[in-house]
Amino acid sequence: MEWAELQGILEFLLPLIILQFILMVVALIVWFKTEETRGSKWLWLFIILTVSAIGPISFFVIGRRQN
Repeated sequence: MEWAELQGILEFLLPLIILQFILMVVALIVWFKTEETRGSKWLWLFIILTVSAIGPISFFVIGRRQN
């Protein structure tokens, strides 16, 4: 693989990796501050940490209880 190809791949992947990291950090902060969730709070932590971008998004959409 040439440097130009590798650079092109990194230019595409780096913003996605940064976005994924920010999304996970925000979901973890909200998880920590949330008192009640739909289902086990610890299960949501596992989902946030292991299911890539889908985990934090599903926590925001499904997991949090809206008062």
